[in-house]
Amino acid sequence: MANVADSKAYLEAMLAVERPGSSEIQAFYEHRVGMICTDPRLMLMPWDDHLVHRGDGIFETMKFVDRKLYQLEPHMARMERFCQAIYMTPPCPWDDIRQLILDVARAGGRDTGMVRVLIGRGPGGFGIYPSECPESSLYVVAYDMHPKPESVYENGVTAFKTSIPAKQSYLATIKSIDYLPNVLMKHEAEEKGYDFPFCFDHNGLLAEGATENVCIVDDKGRLVIPEFTNALAGTTLMRAVDLIKGEISIVFRGISEEEILLAREVLIVGTTGDAIPVVRFNGKPIHNVKPGPVAKRIRELLRQDLVETGIPL
Repeated sequence: MANVADSKAYLEAMLAVERPGSSEIQAFYEHRVGMICTDPRLMLMPWDDHLVHRGDGIFETMKFVDRKLYQLEPHMARMERFCQAIYMTPPCPWDDIRQLILDVARAGGRDTGMVRVLIGRGPGGFGIYPSECPESSLYVVAYDMHPKPESVYENGVTAFKTSIPAKQSYLATIKSIDYLPNVLMKHEAEEKGYDFPFCFDHNGLLAEGATENVCIVDDKGRLVIPEFTNALAGTTLMRAVDLIKGEISIVFRGISEEEILLAREVLIVGTTGDAIPVVRFNGKPIHNVKPGPVAKRIRELLRQDLVETGIPL
């Protein structure tokens, strides 16, 4: 039978519990407490926050490299849109959140890492009604980033068509906490021995990866990007489009499974990996089974853009 403890005994026991991944936590902030902390043992959420037990919330993830935070404003703009989409107001002004993101990234004291911002409906009960929660919640955490090894860009990766269908449009276009389909996609990829999963919509058209956008270079040399009907418009992808649009034709339209195998290049675009070349899909070769020039160029442009436009910490 479990012991019944007072607050002091419980706190001591909690602090003694081993925390997996704690060495990767740099710093964090919770709005209710109002302070930044660097002890990962205290990084906790209220159990009754609807963010936790209902998936009622949104999040954003951005990176900082060599003490420069990348794409802050696009992420902020997207958070504002998503909060409006789910009828949620953050517990403090957006300008305060901007500053907190920078402060938490600085407080960790490391040159490179990720920052995740979570805004939830807030604590207040274990029901489903948003009215249970008197105030929304805000969590900001800086943690270690694990860049892909150079061999990924030199040799390319594998991908496959997952059995998990693309999310419904109204869910796919909001970066909500509900990532169970994404998790199942990754699980299936690991189980089948592929690097990345691609999901498709009910029409058999390419949607997205588990946490990244996917696009192709077609036989005419155009960068073809799936329409954002059953996929999230990634901040990295949209920035890549801005950076390379003067060098290559860009088309937004549906992409069939067959077109992936006929493409000159297949690219995975996301925050951590920038632009990753895919050289095999469903076990079959793509073009000459080598990373192509467009993936390389987009990666170059994104890395240079971070140096030139990243916000110094």
